[in-house]
Amino acid sequence: MNTVEELHNWKRNIAFFLGGQTISFFGSSLVQYAIMWYITLQTQSGVMMTVSIICGFVPTFFLSPFAGVWADRYNRKMLIMISDSLIAVATLILAIIFLMGYKPLWLLFVVSAVRALGTGVQTPAVGAILPQLVPSEHLTRISGMNSSIQATVMLLSPMAGGALLTFATIEAIFFIDVVTALIGVGIMLLFIKIPTHAKAMQEQTTSYLSDMKLGFSYIRNHEYVKKFFIFVGFFFILAAPVSFLTPLQVTRTFGNDVWRLTAVEVTFSVGMILGGLVMSAWGGFKNRIHTMTMASLIVGACTFALGVIPNFWLYLAFMVIIGVSMPMFNTPSTVLLQEKVDPDYMGRVFGVLGMISTSMMPLGMLIFGPIADEIPIEWLLIGTGTLIFIQGFFLRGTKALVEAGEPTVEPAK
Repeated sequence: MNTVEELHNWKRNIAFFLGGQTISFFGSSLVQYAIMWYITLQTQSGVMMTVSIICGFVPTFFLSPFAGVWADRYNRKMLIMISDSLIAVATLILAIIFLMGYKPLWLLFVVSAVRALGTGVQTPAVGAILPQLVPSEHLTRISGMNSSIQATVMLLSPMAGGALLTFATIEAIFFIDVVTALIGVGIMLLFIKIPTHAKAMQEQTTSYLSDMKLGFSYIRNHEYVKKFFIFVGFFFILAAPVSFLTPLQVTRTFGNDVWRLTAVEVTFSVGMILGGLVMSAWGGFKNRIHTMTMASLIVGACTFALGVIPNFWLYLAFMVIIGVSMPMFNTPSTVLLQEKVDPDYMGRVFGVLGMISTSMMPLGMLIFGPIADEIPIEWLLIGTGTLIFIQGFFLRGTKALVEAGEPTVEPAK
């Protein structure tokens, strides 16, 4: 925050920012589910679904380091608006072509890739812009609130999408996304005042590649960032079975009723909402690493429990607890970077984090997916749950991380 007026208006700014991003995110989620359901219903092919998923994450992975450089070089507010607009234009073109009666699958894959490119630009910009909008002492609570909002959208969007598809066409859902994106961009343009950060106002004397190398050097030379990224990478790989294989486990162990699969998704989302509210109200321990350690231990223990529980209702209870614990890990980990990383490198650091978050779980599935056809998924959950639990102590026992976890300011009263 640079002026007294900006400090006074930060609540107004963040309310408009979160409101606009939520509206835009809701429309994007509707389209995401609409595309997934359309491909599923039209092809009933696992290969086609795999292609769709690859198109949805590979562009983000490759663009993230470049997008991180852009988030440090250019106006982050403009980057967010441009990425939202890119996604809206791609979806609008898709809707028009579908209305003309031309509905090839390859077009859905192309649009999914374009939308992933937009997400790749937006993610590091959003992560880097929040410290410009929110005073440091309020970052944890605002991030917790944002986690609850996103979890609520993820809970409601498939329900809303299913309801819409019963009386509307898929093209109508595409147009909803266009409208919500325009609303999000309009709110950002008209109602949110964000000063351009220092590096973006300077004349850029280095190349993109040099800036990217400097970003990687910054991570390598800051022990807490490097070790945190190593931890997160292994955490995401080990979390792949509990994230992707539990629906298959439920089908094999408890029955293939649709309501059971729905219950798993709903209970996890409800847990995420509750966890975000808890973090917004509580803020976590004074040392952010202690909160992340607690969350890791809970996730590990509950993942282990999912591998041994014989009762479905108890299974759902542990799924809620896992959902609650995720914001307790994600919120302080995001705030840790926002507080400790040099503002001039914020975008590049979040760009690398985007690479890790989009690649490690799919990599985990390449490892655990084939194994799940050879051994019971319960064994995988027991094994990965144990490793996640043990890994939690790595956080608490790493001096550089514990020191970085100490707050830079006193928590807000």
